Amino acid sequence: MENFKFYSPTEFVFGKETEQEVGKLLTRYNAKKVFIHYGGGSIKKSGLYESVIKALQAENIDYVELGGAKPNPVDALVYKGIELCKKEHCDFVLAVGGGSAIDSAKAIAAGALYDGDFWDFFDRKASVEKALPVATILTIPAAGSEGSSATVITKESAGLKRGMGSDLLRPKFSIINPELTMSLPIWHTAAGIVDMMSHIFERYLSKTKDVILTDRLCEATLVSIMEAAGTIMKEPNDYEARATICWAGTIAHNGSLGVGRQEDWITHGLEHELSALYDMTHGAGLAVMFPAYMQYTLEEDIERFYRLATKAFGVPENHFNKKEVALTGIERLKSFFKDIGMPTTLKDAGAKKEDIPKLLKTLEQNLGQSFGSFKTLTIKDAKKIYELAWE
Repeated sequence: MENFKFYSPTEFVFGKETEQEVGKLLTRYNAKKVFIHYGGGSIKKSGLYESVIKALQAENIDYVELGGAKPNPVDALVYKGIELCKKEHCDFVLAVGGGSAIDSAKAIAAGALYDGDFWDFFDRKASVEKALPVATILTIPAAGSEGSSATVITKESAGLKRGMGSDLLRPKFSIINPELTMSLPIWHTAAGIVDMMSHIFERYLSKTKDVILTDRLCEATLVSIMEAAGTIMKEPNDYEARATICWAGTIAHNGSLGVGRQEDWITHGLEHELSALYDMTHGAGLAVMFPAYMQYTLEEDIERFYRLATKAFGVPENHFNKKEVALTGIERLKSFFKDIGMPTTLKDAGAKKEDIPKLLKTLEQNLGQSFGSFKTLTIKDAKKIYELAWE
């Protein structure tokens, strides 16, 4: 296990009707004028918006709002939010929604106290030195942004999807009521499940030795996610299964499963090019890319894939043919993704094979010519992985 620092200051308020506590929580965190950021009209149709506004009014908290956050959040809305935040002198940002609204809100929180272009943070020209405090009310368990330091934004004019992180962007508090996720379409639920599993894979596929504790935590979380997913596919309103998925999404990305070990994140990089080019649902893209990446890197550490197959995917042990067991594990993962309604090839996901050169061009812009920690890859390797994922 490597040396590490772990910082996770977010207060999590979990359970039924907890969204009603948002006003009192904001008061406790000294919020005076709140910038509320959300996506489409779903929070108004569900009554969540009304509940939030009533809670703020009960505490005499002033607010302004900006809707419109969408999957693969874009820079144009961030610029609009920053301008509104500065104009209205907001002192707190509240994101109501899934990872897209939360990521957009984090970028706004950072940009609101910065004199330059917020994209400087994503271009690595500047680091976040101060930001407005952020809080969240989660409606889509997936990205884990409610407990992480990270945000991912797409710069539409350049077709670039990039991430950045700062502990200053970790939410002060996050409200998680599993009941709020029960109205989600199965597609969004399934895509979220893939996303959180992928956050675990990025940490699990590591070259760091002697990390048995986090290995077991990763494996147990994966098993719990897949079991709960099976229940939700049959009973979408099962509270306990929804609760498991909600909390699993949070711990998958708050850093606790990656302490003391080298992480990879290259498969996310490969997928970001898909969602930037096609506006593809992030989880759907990951469902395509992870099995292909695993198959391509199998020989890098067969023992690691063997352990994943036997401990997380239930493949019987066979010490005389570990490669076959590892490959069976990858096939079981693909079958699981297919069973919950996700695509497992680029062709099924609606991508075009002739677009692979475009994907590689922006991948090189974002990551350079060599990348990866589990296995060092080149652009030529990336091309082979995209081709492997085709069908």
